[in-house]
Amino acid sequence: MKEFANIVINRTAVPALIVTIILMTAIPVAFFIIWRQKHKEQLKLSWLIAGALGFLLCARVLELGVHYLCILADNPVSRFINRNMVAFVLYGITMAGVFEECGRHVVMKFILKKNRTRENAVLYGIGHGGIEILAVLLPAIVLYLVIAILFSTGNLEDALRTLDIIEENAAAALPSVQAAASFDFAMMAMNVVERLLAMLLHIGLTVIVYYGVINADNRYLPLAIILHMLMDLFPAIYQRGGLPLWAVEVWTAGWTVAVVFLAVKLYCKMEV
Repeated sequence: MKEFANIVINRTAVPALIVTIILMTAIPVAFFIIWRQKHKEQLKLSWLIAGALGFLLCARVLELGVHYLCILADNPVSRFINRNMVAFVLYGITMAGVFEECGRHVVMKFILKKNRTRENAVLYGIGHGGIEILAVLLPAIVLYLVIAILFSTGNLEDALRTLDIIEENAAAALPSVQAAASFDFAMMAMNVVERLLAMLLHIGLTVIVYYGVINADNRYLPLAIILHMLMDLFPAIYQRGGLPLWAVEVWTAGWTVAVVFLAVKLYCKMEV
């Protein structure tokens, strides 16, 4: 296949991917260990597990089910969304905000009725953000590493055969191979920083939703949804080629600071 013949693996791709995997694995582990050492007596592991399962159910099962109908399946709705940048962006940020924040709200209000402490709310956020790294992002990075190693051996046919890349799926596989080939330490740093910001964001949004739950204040769920949507706005536009990457990173950092600032204020207001 001609499109793969000219691909050259960056000489730093393999070590950069290995370091990325190590650091991204360490992020949720470090958050958990540090928080547990600081608040061991108040924490219940059920909140960590609930955060992880809540994300998997809401974002990886329910939300993906809607995506299949509205994005992947061939129907009038999917054709309209995929052809219209504004519709695509609004759909994407709305689904992410609604499913993840409503998921937090439902789990913490109706399931986690015991051990309601602000420390456990943070633990829930660690579980939510941590499982996103371990179950969603890390497998993709591991796949890039496998691709980089296989293609760096110089035997194209063996690499394609091992990865099960044939003419029928070549177009779909090409972006992953190109991403693996061009990976370097700058991309490593960007991925790690982005995950650190995402972890802080998930913790902050969890505290905001939790504050609304324990105070029976219905304003905080829509607030969290809107904040989540705003956070995802620039990344969604970037996916459609509408913004440079640096603008996305600046936007993400700015909104993370805003969310964490609000969450810290609410955290300090709570007695439990």
